[in-house]
Amino acid sequence: MKKSTFITSIACFFIMLLSVNMEAQKFSSLDKSPLDVTAYPNSNKETNKLVKVVYSRPQLKERDLGTLVPNGKVWRTGANEATNVTLYKDMKVGGKAVKAGEYSLFTIPGEKEWTIILNKDINVWGAYSYNEANDVIRVKAPVSSGDSLEAFSIAFTDDGTMHLGWGTVRVAVPFTK
Repeated sequence: MKKSTFITSIACFFIMLLSVNMEAQKFSSLDKSPLDVTAYPNSNKETNKLVKVVYSRPQLKERDLGTLVPNGKVWRTGANEATNVTLYKDMKVGGKAVKAGEYSLFTIPGEKEWTIILNKDINVWGAYSYNEANDVIRVKAPVSSGDSLEAFSIAFTDDGTMHLGWGTVRVAVPFTK
């Protein structure tokens, strides 16, 4: 009797483990605006980063950029959560001093220039709770154009300039020590 109870207990334990493992293997489908990360310096061989940007990449999908990101309105600069910028050292962003720390990146698009905003509020969804009183800096950046990009993209060049691009719109903001 004790032997059969022991075997039954062991069998129940393994069935329970199997069902837990099967649940753990359920994955959600691919996000329509996948998360991406870019950093400066951008070399994979350089481990001492000065800046890291975590953002989601919305797609145009034959939609008009001006409708998705209207001029004159605060934008989360990506999709889903507001874009997160981590400065590992004190830096200048667009010529203005910013202390090391974690910030949300918001922008206000314009036809000829964009306002780039670093804000103290972090872990916020979109720009719905954006609070201008918590801005750390606001800098202006000129708009240029390039080949069309389907997905919103952020990249750093070797000189520390952060480039934002979507559709044919390009905006560049220097990050310096």
